[in-house]
Amino acid sequence: MLKKLLTLSITLTLSTTAIVHAKANTEAGKQQAAACAGCHGETGNSTVATFPKLAGQHASYLVKTLQELRKGTRNAPMMAPLAASLSDESMADLADFYAAQAVTSNEMPLLPLSDEEEDEEDEAAIELIKKKQQQKLDILLAKGKSLYLNGNLESKVSACSACHGVNGDGNQPASYPALKAQHADYLIKTLADFQKGRRSQDADNIMGMIAKKMTDEEIQAVSYYISVMNRKK
Repeated sequence: MLKKLLTLSITLTLSTTAIVHAKANTEAGKQQAAACAGCHGETGNSTVATFPKLAGQHASYLVKTLQELRKGTRNAPMMAPLAASLSDESMADLADFYAAQAVTSNEMPLLPLSDEEEDEEDEAAIELIKKKQQQKLDILLAKGKSLYLNGNLESKVSACSACHGVNGDGNQPASYPALKAQHADYLIKTLADFQKGRRSQDADNIMGMIAKKMTDEEIQAVSYYISVMNRKK
């Protein structure tokens, strides 16, 4: 009985220590994140579509990214000087803070309008344009969903879900990032960078090989789909 009580006491002590340590990391990360809020938002939910959301991202992936920026193996002129100033401990604290935040949902994407459509003033014509735009968006999102879940066998584009999960939650042990609710504009730029060889920091260049097989429409479609993955039905 005494042995069981001692074991329970040690277990509780270790668990409490871990919780306190995690909270300390998160609090320290919150202080560090104040300098990042201008671009990424106070909780890692950036309001500018070209800046990535960091909220809810796996800590392991965030640390990996910051280390790559610090080493210069990932090209990002704006981020490199900031990452260079961070210690390993600061990186871990930042990552813990952002990982603990909830990612916010995005609004439904809007397809670009032509100049003629933009200048239309007739109410009936405007309603027709909106209807056509919605139909185009529905088709694009359906294509993006199919590509995300199943890939494209004909062009040998791998399914995104194989690495990033059916629901876009990523794979923490493998440091594959969570994608759900990421900004579509940021995703489009990222895939285009992989496609053009402007980004290829992973050793096997998996994303580069996949993106090179994708059309611009496929990149747009899958980016739009990912951006609305966590919206309530």
